[in-house]
Amino acid sequence: MKAVLALEDGTWFQGTAVGAEGTATGEVVFNTGLTGYQEILTDPSYAGQIVTMTCPEIGNYGVAAADVESRAPQVAGFVMRSESLVASNWRAAGPLGEYLASSGVVAIAGIDTRALTRRLRSAGVMRGVIRTGDHEPAALVEGARRAPQMAGSDLVSGVTCASPSDWPFPGAQAGSDGYEVAPVRAAARRYRVAAWDFGMKWNILRRLSSYGCDVRVYPASTPASALLADQPSGVFLSNGPGDPAALPHIIENIRSVVAHGTPIFGICLGHQVLGLALGARTFKLKFGHRGSNHPVKQLETGRIEITSQNHGFAVDPGTLPSDVMVTHVNLYDGTLEGFRHRHRPVFSVQYHPEASPGPHDADYLFGLFIDAMERP
Repeated sequence: MKAVLALEDGTWFQGTAVGAEGTATGEVVFNTGLTGYQEILTDPSYAGQIVTMTCPEIGNYGVAAADVESRAPQVAGFVMRSESLVASNWRAAGPLGEYLASSGVVAIAGIDTRALTRRLRSAGVMRGVIRTGDHEPAALVEGARRAPQMAGSDLVSGVTCASPSDWPFPGAQAGSDGYEVAPVRAAARRYRVAAWDFGMKWNILRRLSSYGCDVRVYPASTPASALLADQPSGVFLSNGPGDPAALPHIIENIRSVVAHGTPIFGICLGHQVLGLALGARTFKLKFGHRGSNHPVKQLETGRIEITSQNHGFAVDPGTLPSDVMVTHVNLYDGTLEGFRHRHRPVFSVQYHPEASPGPHDADYLFGLFIDAMERP
């Protein structure tokens, strides 16, 4: 079956439908990772987005139950240059195409993803539509122009959990099929961590657990008073989708936890809303950072970390208050990648220390969170 991908600027590509039949609408972005397509598909941070993989062949190792980051795929749509019809991996439960179809993911293959990526890099990410079947591209372009803008969108409410629950969740794998990375250090005792779920990846929970934390996950709408009433040793702010500035209730709750003095560790969207809670501002990047090969410099040591990233917004370092210091910067474009409070046990990074997929250079940050909880 044919399929068409149309962008709001009038650009369109014709290819082959490889997932579910139907229509997908969202912000078209690209990911530069060579592997990890199943983790990307199931990452809630991609809600509302059509993800283009820049690696030319996708699906060659199939799909496996241990590689999911949530209960189901979260992307709005999926774009590939070439879909591998052979799943060559002893862990594979089946081919990617069947997984996409059974999960209801509308996907397109057989298009020039290099040309698409160059378009998104030069013009910036934009809204798009994938539709299966033989359709007039001009009508799909109009559909893309009518789609909601990512700026100003609260997508967290659509991906957060429904009620508080303890990790591991029923039906979720606590480990990652025997490939867990040993923690940098072990905690002196078990620590209770309250994790606000803004669209959390499961490997974050696996890493916190491996470092000696008993994690309870709370819906994004949980008031700070209810979360603190459980007397956690620390509070974790998760990744998630959408515009951080569209979450005033979350920002106010985080501000209350900062004032309370409980240690806080945030990543990705959690980093952005923490920055807003401390008084900074955020802005939308032209095409974002998405992939598993982004170099970040730790300013205190000069150490370079190769990191996994997935975000379209960033904190403006020039708006941070004087009692917050920059700790990490992106070596591609100089954007802010991490900060910490000078007087409170509060820190965050823009990237994903839990990886999945990606390198483990930044896994030490979970150890720093343990350090913060161990201090009297």
